[in-house]
Amino acid sequence: MPGPDINASHEARDALSSEGASRLRPRLSRRTFGLGVVGLGGVAAAGALARQLHRTAVQTFDGASSWLNSSPLAPQELTGNVVLVNFWTLTCINWLRTVAHVRAWAQAYRDDGLIVVGVHTPEFSFEHDLDLVRQAARTRQIDYPVALDNDYAIWRSFHNDYWPALYLLDRNQRLVEHHFGEGSYGDCERAVQRLLGVERPLAPVHAEGVEVEADWANLSSPETYLGSGRGSGPVKASRAGGEHGVGLPLNGWVLEGGWATTTEKATVTRAGGLVRIRFQARDAHLVLSSQPGSGSVAFRVLLDDRPPGASHGLDVDVDGRGVLRDGRLYQLVRSAGPVRARTLSITFDGSGAEAYAFTFG
Repeated sequence: MPGPDINASHEARDALSSEGASRLRPRLSRRTFGLGVVGLGGVAAAGALARQLHRTAVQTFDGASSWLNSSPLAPQELTGNVVLVNFWTLTCINWLRTVAHVRAWAQAYRDDGLIVVGVHTPEFSFEHDLDLVRQAARTRQIDYPVALDNDYAIWRSFHNDYWPALYLLDRNQRLVEHHFGEGSYGDCERAVQRLLGVERPLAPVHAEGVEVEADWANLSSPETYLGSGRGSGPVKASRAGGEHGVGLPLNGWVLEGGWATTTEKATVTRAGGLVRIRFQARDAHLVLSSQPGSGSVAFRVLLDDRPPGASHGLDVDVDGRGVLRDGRLYQLVRSAGPVRARTLSITFDGSGAEAYAFTFG
């Protein structure tokens, strides 16, 4: 059966919602919010999905194109264990902010009979690259098995529609709980404990860098796609001027200089290409890759036309300088002071840089 019918906005998808609510990233350009907060056991329109999956045994991982940290897992290797399946894609900020919890559970309950299986299903075309997924797993210290689902075979067998998604299977490999998005970590872990038959304090979680929870109270900017196939597109030139880009409306963005846009991305065609966005959030990230043969591409980040200083992100220095070397999410800003509306600009020193989406936290 198809996944839940979800129809709301990108703004909702990035979960500008109340403290403690789940945050999730639906697949493709389906626009959803009303059921954006889906928790353990299923609620709202996801109920039909939950009822269907709870009646039947979940499919195997036969559709994996490759595996990391393990040989292919057969059903007989899983039976008798509690299994937690985690769907992710390497550039998803929502997954990055959950991975510290999944990692902690994998380590804390391994000897109790928990097997965590990551399923990497790519959102963007460059995320099919095995080496990039392997590097992401290494960076995030993922030592549990990861199935590469480049053809969406496992995604479809689970009727999944979200990054990140968790599916919890009992010792007979039947789905008993699921959770979509961020949040509800205590509930998820206690469900694991119940199936394992253990009762103890929740596992300590160590999150750093992009893994740190978003500043939800001050987050007013949604995920913003730069390709023509998703999102509302750049603002018109007449609205993009003004000192420090203040002529841009909040969450408005523009491309300046040489760019070529496709449904998935915007590509710099000559040195000096600039993208500018007005945002309000503690953190600002940009998903970047580069054309084959382009090599490394240096870039410069400015906040309100000035170097970011103490508000620089992990991937730039205090002067705002960074280098695009491989396809991933780049953290450009982590605000050091009070969060307010700012204008972020990124200028690329060479051609070949590909920009996919801004995300915020």
